[in-house]
Amino acid sequence: MTSSCSRVWITGCALAASAFMLAACTSSGNGRPISGNSSPTPSPSHTATGPSEQQLTKQAQAALASVHTGYLVEAGAERVTDGIHTEPNLDATKTYKLSLVCFGSGSANVTLTPSSAGTQAKLPCDQSVVQQRITGHKQLRLDVDAPKRATGVIAWQIDTV
Repeated sequence: MTSSCSRVWITGCALAASAFMLAACTSSGNGRPISGNSSPTPSPSHTATGPSEQQLTKQAQAALASVHTGYLVEAGAERVTDGIHTEPNLDATKTYKLSLVCFGSGSANVTLTPSSAGTQAKLPCDQSVVQQRITGHKQLRLDVDAPKRATGVIAWQIDTV
């Protein structure tokens, strides 16, 4: 009876050791599986959220916070290359203030649909805050797009007036 318990114990230890060895052999030491490639390449999501982008986002949001008045309705920050595409839920009887800032290089184009909600504008990526009054519409759409050569972060917010 003792010998069968010993065999079970030894078999369990051998299985645990095998699983540990198998896991150790299939990772590169940093938690990533080993690939046929000897030099690891960063994933696009890792390089896109580097410290410089995070710092630009903080700076852009701080610039908007300095001009914030009224009640915040909606806000966000996006990469210039991703742009802004949102349909805020605004009261058609009220007026709002749209504030945008771009930290980076190049410029972006601001479009409101319907066009009666506000004017089209160019947003330079020079850290200056651009503001305009917009009127609420049931189907308002805000789009901010930039040419491929533009880089950085765009922050935006909509406040009540």
